[in-house]
Amino acid sequence: MHRTHWPATHTRHVALRLTPGADLRGALDDAFRRSGASAGFIVAQVGSLTHARLRPAGRDDAVEFPGPLEIVSLSGTLSPDGPHLHLAVSDAGCAVYGGHLLTGCPVRTTAELILGVTDAARFSRERDVETGYAELVIRPA
Repeated sequence: MHRTHWPATHTRHVALRLTPGADLRGALDDAFRRSGASAGFIVAQVGSLTHARLRPAGRDDAVEFPGPLEIVSLSGTLSPDGPHLHLAVSDAGCAVYGGHLLTGCPVRTTAELILGVTDAARFSRERDVETGYAELVIRPA
């Protein structure tokens, strides 16, 4: 188990409003990198997408979901090694789809996001021999 603690006063918040056409994953990764922080996470989000590209559980390929779509949930961690983000979206019939957020998810009308960032911890992604994936490693700063 990897874990660390830090006081809330060591967390900064970054508020973003993405405009039509912005790539959701790319914009989040860019905002985190511009913050200069060593660890980050999604605090809040709302918005819509033109369409979504997700990697469903247990699959290595991308699936594209046509829109318009509402973002109903977005969660995950941000690190200098890249983000690990899960997205759930709903279509006009209220069907919900979810998976790993991939590049290629353009904002339709808006995406309003709050990120929590800190230098009190360091997040990295390193290959885990048990899972075979680059998993989150949490270290104190």
